[in-house]
Amino acid sequence: MGAIALPLLIFVARMVEASLETVRTIYISKGHGDLAAYIGIIKTGIWLLSTGLVLTNLTDYWNILTYLAGYGIGTMLGMQLENMISIGYVIVRLITPADPQPLMAEIATLGYGMTRIEGSGSFSHTVFIIFMIVPRTELGRLLAFISTKHPDLLYTIEDVRNIKDGARIFYKDPKRRVLGFFGM
Repeated sequence: MGAIALPLLIFVARMVEASLETVRTIYISKGHGDLAAYIGIIKTGIWLLSTGLVLTNLTDYWNILTYLAGYGIGTMLGMQLENMISIGYVIVRLITPADPQPLMAEIATLGYGMTRIEGSGSFSHTVFIIFMIVPRTELGRLLAFISTKHPDLLYTIEDVRNIKDGARIFYKDPKRRVLGFFGM
């Protein structure tokens, strides 16, 4: 049992540390420096523990292998954690050569605001680009709607790093609009 305990401790510590590092890096890229700093303090403490255990036992290859495996699995776990947290906003661009008005009407019933721009493409004469700023927590709902109702629609998604303080984000939950009508 003692031979398994140290590699297992190294694996778990490295997995947690790598997960925190992935989430921390994403928070830095989204402009959440304070949160990233707090995560960094915890992550560094765990890193010192796991790296110290490996360096003091370099002859044990299981320690080294579990250290490496913990890093790989921790990185994937950190990406999953960040997706679950879904902090911030994204810009969604919908590109269509067809009249965008019916599509815009459908999306508006879901509670999303949008801006339409007309342009020209190299493979078609006229295209319409619909821009939306969407909370990341709502992105799955929007993509599910697009893939079900408009599977051939071209779209791109881009992270938003900063939004002007106090800016109005054009999204409103349809349920809240009904409750808002009644003053709730």
